[in-house]
Amino acid sequence: MKILMPVDGSEYTRHMLDYLAAQSAHSQRAEGGWLGKPHEITCVTVVPPLPPRVRGIMNEAEAQAYYRTEAEGALQPVVEFAARRGWEPAIIHRVGRPGKVIADMAVEESFDLILMGSHGHSALGALLLGSVTSQVLAQCKVPVLVPRP
Repeated sequence: MKILMPVDGSEYTRHMLDYLAAQSAHSQRAEGGWLGKPHEITCVTVVPPLPPRVRGIMNEAEAQAYYRTEAEGALQPVVEFAARRGWEPAIIHRVGRPGKVIADMAVEESFDLILMGSHGHSALGALLLGSVTSQVLAQCKVPVLVPRP
């Protein structure tokens, strides 16, 4: 199974990782659990594009350095979490509108499941599921699993 895990470094990302670890441990104890089989896991963080005014005063190298730094900040806890458990997920970042990028990526790269946290860093994070999760659910035909705290 190909699993896409969007991450943003928030407490909801940590909750999602804890859920994944618990399911994995449960699957190892009880044969036949859904995480007991090998899966291809890809962790992605999506960095929103810089505003045009800011982007206009930066050269390409500066902009890419900014995006890379932002992505590393969100991905580092995931990389450390995975390393402690011996997991080797693919780790990538993209630039764009998070909900659209995640939904498009899931379809274009034939993922079987999206596993994502219920809220993130956005100002709308207090809504029912969080704005990015809601956008992914609205735009994507790939199944989405949203563990709630």
